[in-house]
Amino acid sequence: MGATRKAALAPFAALSASYFAHIGFFNPYLPLWLKELGLGLFTISLLTAVQAATRLFAPYAWGALSDRSGERVRLLRYGATAALLSSLGLGLDWGVAWLALVLVVMFTHTSAMMPMSEAAMAHLVSQGGVFDARRYGRVRLWGSLGFLLTVFAAGAWFERFGMSHFPAWTALTLVAVAASTWWLPNRRDPVSTAGSSVPVMPVLRQRAVQWFFAAVFFHVLSHIGIYAFFSLYLDSLGYSKTMIGVLWAVSVVVEIGWFFTQSRWLPRLSLSAWLVVCAACTVLRMGLTAAGGGWLLALFVAQSLHALTFAAHHTVCIAMLSHHFPARLRGRGQALYTVIGYGCTGVLGSIGGGVLSSNYGLTPVFWTSFATSLIATGCAFRVWRHRNQTAPATAVRPG
Repeated sequence: MGATRKAALAPFAALSASYFAHIGFFNPYLPLWLKELGLGLFTISLLTAVQAATRLFAPYAWGALSDRSGERVRLLRYGATAALLSSLGLGLDWGVAWLALVLVVMFTHTSAMMPMSEAAMAHLVSQGGVFDARRYGRVRLWGSLGFLLTVFAAGAWFERFGMSHFPAWTALTLVAVAASTWWLPNRRDPVSTAGSSVPVMPVLRQRAVQWFFAAVFFHVLSHIGIYAFFSLYLDSLGYSKTMIGVLWAVSVVVEIGWFFTQSRWLPRLSLSAWLVVCAACTVLRMGLTAAGGGWLLALFVAQSLHALTFAAHHTVCIAMLSHHFPARLRGRGQALYTVIGYGCTGVLGSIGGGVLSSNYGLTPVFWTSFATSLIATGCAFRVWRHRNQTAPATAVRPG
């Protein structure tokens, strides 16, 4: 990778680091903060579902706007600033309805940041329709490092000082996100004179694309138990906030390892084969989490599988999106991935998990994740079979 290319990728690495530093403390500890406010499990599940609910509409709306205008960087700057200002409302004790409103406004402006960022840097991590796994991994690992820093530091901080500083952590991390967006090069993607955009429906009618999104849906749905209920699950089993942070950190350490070395492993299998491997590892991960919650070693092994169940899966999905949604389709392709993979699944998983946990406890949430990961494996196999039959060209270059 040349010095010029590295310099061009550096601002995107900074945005990835700051954004996931924000997510690294916010998502794991939001349920614990809400619990400390005296809210019940079902109310907590509804509030944690707000993020996913905004992903049902915000990413595609922002993606379509960025495809139409080409102004991805300006939209990122606006979104980060608006999210920062709205986050200040978390410090006001005005009830659950106010808290829900603040989260809606904040998440509406942050839920599309990574899809737009991925689309904005697509020209730097792919050439001639070929996805460069090494370049992408070098950018994305900074996000993992940011997540690792705050998930561990926040766990230790909240263990010592309590959860009352949660709103301040939110504002400070969003300051870093907003600052990083102003480092991005103000590059405007070309906009055709035809006006709106290239139609997306012909791509969505392809069977390989349909099975791909089905696999994404069930794969990420299987992880909602981790994203929304893992901290509460560990807390209910008697683990300290520091140990909760350590277990989250384990998953991020292996994630960093994957992103740093993925250019060695990805060329060994086709993209669709990796999709099957990642789904099968999710079956094992969720089974270990559900059955071995009281056994720390089992949880460490389960969290270590994050390298495949998330990191490898995410890179494979981005590469497949680059193949199916090139050029002026890429904003909407990234947005659909977020809407289907993290919007629909987040709402269904958070609310469904809230009902399950309120009535039957937290362990059944992870057995449900085990079941949905089996479905994800079946869908991924259909993607592999379809792509194997059509024998498409590879969309990944090791770097």
